[in-house]
Amino acid sequence: MTYAVRNVRAVLPDTVLDDATIVVEDGIITSVKQGGAAPPDAHDGLGAFCFPGLVDTHSDGLEKELRPRPQVDLPPDFAVRSFEGRVRAAGVTTLYHGVGFENGAKYQRSIALANSLCDAIERRAAGPEALIDHRILYRLDARDPEGFEALQRRLPIRVDDGAKPLVSFEDHTPGQGQYSNRTQFEIYIAGSRGVSDDVARKIVDELIIERDQLLVNREQALPWLTHAAGTGTIRLMAHDPVSADDVDDAASWNAAIAEFPTTIDAARRAQNHGLRTVSGGPNVLRGQSHSGNISAAELISLGLCNGLASDYMPSTLVGAVGVLVNRGVCGLPQAVALVTSGPAETVGLTDRGRLEPGLRGDLAVVASEGSWLTVRAVFRPEDNSIDGSVEN
Repeated sequence: MTYAVRNVRAVLPDTVLDDATIVVEDGIITSVKQGGAAPPDAHDGLGAFCFPGLVDTHSDGLEKELRPRPQVDLPPDFAVRSFEGRVRAAGVTTLYHGVGFENGAKYQRSIALANSLCDAIERRAAGPEALIDHRILYRLDARDPEGFEALQRRLPIRVDDGAKPLVSFEDHTPGQGQYSNRTQFEIYIAGSRGVSDDVARKIVDELIIERDQLLVNREQALPWLTHAAGTGTIRLMAHDPVSADDVDDAASWNAAIAEFPTTIDAARRAQNHGLRTVSGGPNVLRGQSHSGNISAAELISLGLCNGLASDYMPSTLVGAVGVLVNRGVCGLPQAVALVTSGPAETVGLTDRGRLEPGLRGDLAVVASEGSWLTVRAVFRPEDNSIDGSVEN
């Protein structure tokens, strides 16, 4: 739990400190200084950047690791271990796994699978060999008849570090949220299922009718969620708000976060209400939303984004940092904050996300390779052994 990194360009909240040495003692950063003597066993960063360890507040990547191909299901414990290697290689040291509490065919989710994944995540998080800080984002389908009760049974009674359980209230009914333009959902159905446009349109029609019949479940869940968020039992996310009215509703639920706002109006109203906003790293990397919604880079340029989440691909976070800087959307310290201190503050983790004395010693050494950034080494206080080698 004691280590040091020298000869790095330390990215601080408002500047970049060249030729820096960062010292971590008993897991806590004790010094960030330019030049000067470094401990004899300090790892040489070879002039690369040093970021705080990245914080990812929403990742569905474990679902893809669990089922890499249709009809190919891997053991959850193996999937967690396999996926954490990808996550750490992307410079992410704290990750919230999105676990969907719903019985839905679209993503092949089920309540049984949700509980199985939570069990596997919690086992890995509690063990001494974990490569990252594993956490859970509890995703509740607003209209699922069994998801709400299952979520209530699953939520932890307390959280040792004070960060409240993170719950996302989601309604993916076509015609609202991410797919407020149902045509985009029809395109998704046609492509993912290999059916014609007419068949996709019929599928969406049937799905809307089916989900309209489940609206009562949304109304049953909201009072409990509102009370739990208001009393501090949970930290509540409103998922894919489209309009200012959607955000007003979320504020009435005591939501603290507007996740993936789809329009400028929604993001701006969230800011007015004091809600934190989260956008997608893949959106930044691609330059657009895959669902035809607002560009995350545009929200960032307007000061309407507090942080980025990987959504489904961990490496998009460090990739997004490079894109934002290269395109002149913001400077490096601001871009790094969107994947470190910004997300940490959003979910209430006050002990990480900045290279400052007194905070956790989560470090990522990141090299610039043309227009892209590549993670070369990662350090965490919990590592049983530190391999700080940095490639030339």
